[in-house]
Amino acid sequence: MASYAVVETGGKQYRVEKGDTLLVDRLTAKEGDKVDLRPVAFRDKKMVVGKDLEKAKVEAKVVGHERGRKIRVFKYRPKKGYRRRAGHRSELTRLEVTELKLLQRKPAASSTKKPAAKKPPAKKRTKPGDKSPGGGDSAKKEASDGS
Repeated sequence: MASYAVVETGGKQYRVEKGDTLLVDRLTAKEGDKVDLRPVAFRDKKMVVGKDLEKAKVEAKVVGHERGRKIRVFKYRPKKGYRRRAGHRSELTRLEVTELKLLQRKPAASSTKKPAAKKPPAKKRTKPGDKSPGGGDSAKKEASDGS
């Protein structure tokens, strides 16, 4: 039995084996680039789902970018004189699955994380009861004495 995986890309799921080509929604990768696909399930000697999927690796190569066939949309209301015609062609990417394997251990997390920047200490706010200059009650008393 050949190993296969169910991968997700563009909100859709595809069953793939090594050497398969599939047509998916347009990806930003350039032609010839390698892309990693997110496995949802993996089958080799046993079925792998859940947390063990972190060990599964599905890699594909971008073969080319294409456009799908034209879809024609026609809206019509009888006896109303309402007719609308529209259409579109989907932007697609053709992928070829190059690698499909189950690693022995979870891949190392990327160490590109930067430490959080330290914030300067917050300035102290004056409370209405403080006796500091510009503070609350003493400024109010002086203003009320002069009136």
